[in-house]
Amino acid sequence: MNATTVGLDIAKTVFEVHGIDARGQMTLQRRVRRGQLVSFFANLPPCLVGIEACASAHHWARELCKLGHEVKLMPPQFVKAYVKTNKNDARDAEAIREAVARPNMRFVAIKTLARQELLMLHRARQRLIQARTAQANQLRGLLAEFGIVLPQGLARLEREVPEILADAENSLSSRLRERFSCLLSQLRELDDRVRDWEQEILAWHRENPLSRRLEKIPGIGPITASALVASIGDARMFQKRAPARCLVRTRTAPRLFGQQDASPRDQQTRGPISAYAPHPWLALYSTTTRFP
Repeated sequence: MNATTVGLDIAKTVFEVHGIDARGQMTLQRRVRRGQLVSFFANLPPCLVGIEACASAHHWARELCKLGHEVKLMPPQFVKAYVKTNKNDARDAEAIREAVARPNMRFVAIKTLARQELLMLHRARQRLIQARTAQANQLRGLLAEFGIVLPQGLARLEREVPEILADAENSLSSRLRERFSCLLSQLRELDDRVRDWEQEILAWHRENPLSRRLEKIPGIGPITASALVASIGDARMFQKRAPARCLVRTRTAPRLFGQQDASPRDQQTRGPISAYAPHPWLALYSTTTRFP
């Protein structure tokens, strides 16, 4: 009998597939290489396919949906409870197949290609901002080693460093002036690259009506509005604000609820919205019922 429910454990090269029929009997257990996955599922009748919401999951979900399958993504932490002892890829696929059939399982909405493209822009921009901040802090710290202390702020740094390098009365040698000038050029280059990525995001924002609508909320600008649309999409999928808060991972959310601040490990896994707005999920929750 053909498989009606399939669990797919995705990876970089080798994928594990586990399926059962309508009676709950295992009818499919196979290892498939990446280049053969689409053709393999094309030969299967339409069925329910479960995938963990991890790297490249949204891509494979879109590809399998094109073949007529019903694909559901699940958070990995919810699948972990169904993994048997002696964990391996085959048992992971079996656990995914078991979890996707649970009636009370929570699923993740499949991102469209446009949303993933926008998320890529935000994440790349955020990485450039981190590099620019590190470059500015290094430049400020190295100048402090020679008794030159500058105030905080990128604009002040870019304005005052050329004046310091042109000042012949300080203790900087010609070699140091040349090296500091090089560091300043690198900082300006990073700043230009950040602005280029921002222009791409703003162009997408102007073309998206939902993003423009979110911009009308006080405290939310084009960057944050586009990040909300890319990260959350249709807010009607959240019946409560807590799941949306966890997805957004805002900085001030724990303090607003009387909880402790997030751990350093948690801070590394925040979404792109956490860097833009102190309370975007509150504004989002207050407007979910008015989304089209």
